[in-house]
Amino acid sequence: MDFPILLTILLAPVAAALILAFVPKEEHTLIRCIAAVGTFVSLALSLFAYFTYNQAVGGLQFAFGNDMPWIKDLGVTFFLAADGISLPMLLLTNLIGFSAIFASWNVNNRPREFFILLLLLITGVMGTFIAHDLFIFLLFYEVVVIPIYIMVVIWGSSKRVTKEYAGMKLTIYLLIGSAFLLVGVIALFVKTTAITGAPDMSFTGLAAAAQQLSPFDQIWLFALMLLGFGSLISMWPFHSWSPDGYAGAPTAVSMIHAGVLKKIGGYGLVKIALYMLPLGAKFWAPYMAVFGVIGVAYAAMGALAQKDLKYVVGYSSVSHMGYVILAVACMDVIGLNGAVANMFAHGVMAALFFSMIGFIYEKTHTRWIPDMGGLARQTPRLAAGFMLAAMASLGLPGLVSFIPEFTIFISAFNNFGGLAVVGIAGIIITALYVLRAGANTLFGPPRPEYDHLQDIKGPELVPLVVLGTVLVVGGFLPSLLFDMINSGVVPLHAAISDVLQLGGSF
Repeated sequence: MDFPILLTILLAPVAAALILAFVPKEEHTLIRCIAAVGTFVSLALSLFAYFTYNQAVGGLQFAFGNDMPWIKDLGVTFFLAADGISLPMLLLTNLIGFSAIFASWNVNNRPREFFILLLLLITGVMGTFIAHDLFIFLLFYEVVVIPIYIMVVIWGSSKRVTKEYAGMKLTIYLLIGSAFLLVGVIALFVKTTAITGAPDMSFTGLAAAAQQLSPFDQIWLFALMLLGFGSLISMWPFHSWSPDGYAGAPTAVSMIHAGVLKKIGGYGLVKIALYMLPLGAKFWAPYMAVFGVIGVAYAAMGALAQKDLKYVVGYSSVSHMGYVILAVACMDVIGLNGAVANMFAHGVMAALFFSMIGFIYEKTHTRWIPDMGGLARQTPRLAAGFMLAAMASLGLPGLVSFIPEFTIFISAFNNFGGLAVVGIAGIIITALYVLRAGANTLFGPPRPEYDHLQDIKGPELVPLVVLGTVLVVGGFLPSLLFDMINSGVVPLHAAISDVLQLGGSF
């Protein structure tokens, strides 16, 4: 029997969380080290899986549990597997999860409980990316919601809104989205079971059966999934929870949330909604493109008006996800490659951004931009991390986000013409708010009240080293990312193209 690498990746943080439950709460250093080891095991194995995946063969690899029924009457199996789309998301989760441990190294308020919940959160997110049974996917998705609410309410901080309000708003939006998604999944399962006569919750089984659904059924089923996944990816107009949620969350949760939790929405649109219901996706594609472009422009303008650093990055994150929605709406190989690559690039950038903002808040006790200035002289390493994330956010060539955004614009022009121009205008606004935030926070005359600040050092450097390295290496060697993604996108696009040709026009 092959080594169950995906199961091991999934359970390593769980094992660390179980060990932490028996560690005395006063042993702060031991608690942090155990959490770091748990996430490091998952990261190391994710890197191994990424670089040993056979791109020439493609398809699902490292499979586990596909022949082990879990709930026979529903056709549910605990099926874990990875392809060229899910592996980058799995690697992204563990890069950010490992970095989040060190971004939270100075948490002294009940650190044992904090790291247990963080490890469970990371596990839930990982599970959504490697589950290839829709029931198991939903199970992992629901696992994510509970730790987030608890962590925001207990360890969060926000001046504009209370952390209780931020946590509740975030959770309610996620649950409302999951309610639409659940209705869509149940309806899809009932209809496909009626067609085949045999229950099957696997992605491939549902997709094969869904080909026999009428175009009308595909349209309204896709609409439910679009509402569910769209709420999660903060698609306009279901985006307002996102900036408040980021602002109220502790640094590690902001990193996980912006870095990978939102990506579950984009991943679900591609790997579930588009794959299973391509006729519905074709009908809604023009509307998705409009929602995406509005989200890009609206959220970028919102970021331009903010004076709290977390709100700047929060609105920026909504804007960047608009590009992903636009790319998915293109429904071609170029656009889907750009969508997945942009999710990876934005995840790394946003996580680095939030980790640096967390350190700024920890040292200055403020995120209010007018209260800062000249920090680059007092904390040069922190400033370097901040500016690296800022340059990635505005799509600087040589960093990982440039090629994905360029790819999306090519696809958008090919499919939607002038609508893409509005999306490109978002880059200009992005440059304005990113450069202004950096200039007012890091440069100018240093403030005497911050002369005592210590720069990031020791464990605090890990997020900068890990995430910063990925930003640079991914920029100079984009094939490391795109070759992997393409191996998953090409067969997916071929499958949906076959269905679209048979389905005809509406």
